[in-house]
Amino acid sequence: MKTSHLTTPFLSRRHLLLGAASLPVAASLPFAARAEAPMMGAALAPYRRFKLGAFEVTTLLAGTRTVPDPHTIFGLNATDEEFTAASEANFIPSDAAQFFFTPTLVNTGSELILFDTGLAPEGIVSALSAAGYAPDQVDRVVITHMHGDHIGGIYADAPTFANAAYATGSVEMDHWDMSGNDGFEAKIRPLQDRFDLLKEGSEVASGITAMEAFGHTPGHMAFHLESEGERLILGADFANHYIYSLAHPDWEVLYDADKATAAKTRRKMLDMMATDRVPFIGYHMPFPALGYVRATDSSFEYVPASYQTMIES
Repeated sequence: MKTSHLTTPFLSRRHLLLGAASLPVAASLPFAARAEAPMMGAALAPYRRFKLGAFEVTTLLAGTRTVPDPHTIFGLNATDEEFTAASEANFIPSDAAQFFFTPTLVNTGSELILFDTGLAPEGIVSALSAAGYAPDQVDRVVITHMHGDHIGGIYADAPTFANAAYATGSVEMDHWDMSGNDGFEAKIRPLQDRFDLLKEGSEVASGITAMEAFGHTPGHMAFHLESEGERLILGADFANHYIYSLAHPDWEVLYDADKATAAKTRRKMLDMMATDRVPFIGYHMPFPALGYVRATDSSFEYVPASYQTMIES
């Protein structure tokens, strides 16, 4: 029995092509864009918040910029060939680096504590606002060390954090009090009498302990956080780049005041974090600045955090 072409459930490729050719362009492309969407520009969310035991920890992107010629800053004792090889092996250019400036906010449940303040008040205030906080909610500001990108947001004609107490390392304060510079005079001197001074083992709050991490500056401090058995290191600038500093701890960094001591501090801290599998926040690590350290045969590797802090126990 013959079947009429009108009832045939199958069409040949020729029939389909002929049919499509007879349709208007818009009708033949049912999923075509109806309007041009504007380019939005590159963007990065300015905060990441996670739980650490009973604490809430929020990293704040207070600024980022591209810096040319990173070999003039990192790996001063490495050859051009070594620097280029390390860059290429990690899929980053050797002629530019992206710098990140990442203060950290810790809510202990009874105190809101800000570690470092970025380059300028507007940067840290903007990041705080994006994360849902106002400057007058900050109870304490802790300065890890007194380079301009850590103290820049603390003061401009008036304190940025109107209700805050302040703390920093005693060795760090003594050094800059004696040597001084424009940044210290403008940002710290007006508040100097309001600072509590810390040393190794000083407790900023219950579960937050100061650690000497000297070398980057004479009194550079890191901080150990522990809540309900969970640990975290706020490493500040003990390592300034995830490849050129962390993965090559003996490479000299331009901004390290005492380069030999800084390298020794890096190795000590990296070894501890790798051995104990303790995560850390590095002020200049790629945002959101949270990661882990893996030991290799002769050095270390940076392992960015993925979803570890999202898993509820």
